[in-house]
Order: sequence, then structure tokens, then C-alpha cells
Amino acid sequence: MTRPVAILLIERALPGQTPRTERFEVPFDPGQSVLDGVRLIRATADPGLAIRYSCINANACKECMLRVDGKVVYACMRRLEPREMRVQPLANKALIRDLVTEIAPPDERIG
Repeated sequence: MTRPVAILLIERALPGQTPRTERFEVPFDPGQSVLDGVRLIRATADPGLAIRYSCINANACKECMLRVDGKVVYACMRRLEPREMRVQPLANKALIRDLVTEIAPPDERIG
């Protein structure tokens, strides 16, 4: 029996670049989050994939917000599914790289 996979179609770019979509397959286990899948991709396939998260901060970070299949979600809360899932950065925030967008308003940034 073949182990099911989740296929993550991840939109990647730098500011000013035309976004490209890259396809990654990750082994699927029930209960995994989209963040688990993206972290596995970084660990095994592409260490340059950029995503922001800080789960060790008592589950209060709220930094992993992105779009999955067009809906704004927390990647740590959205469950991975054994199908194609489109993962994109937030559309209403300035892009930093790949899935990372600006989180602080301009007047609150240092520097």
C-alpha cells in the first residue's frame, strides 16, 4: 500500500519579481498542519524556503498567517490534506520573500 501524500503548491518570489509556483510532495499523516508540511520541505527538500513562525512562544505567536487555497489561515492551525493545496503569502501585506510578509505597520518598524 502506498503512503498518501500532500502536494503543496507554494508561491515563491522576492519583492518586485513575478511569483512562481513550486510543487512539493510531503508524506501525509492525519493531524499534520500545513506548517508541519512546509517545515518538512525546508528540512528535506529546500532549506531556502522562507516562512515565518515562532511556535515555541506558548502558542501565542500568530506569525504563520498565510493563504491556503485562497483563504487566510494560520499555517499551524490549518490541517494538511492528502491532495493539492495552494500555499501563498498574504495578499494585503508587503512581500519580504516566499511566504514571509511584513507584519509590523511601517510606523512601528525599527530602522
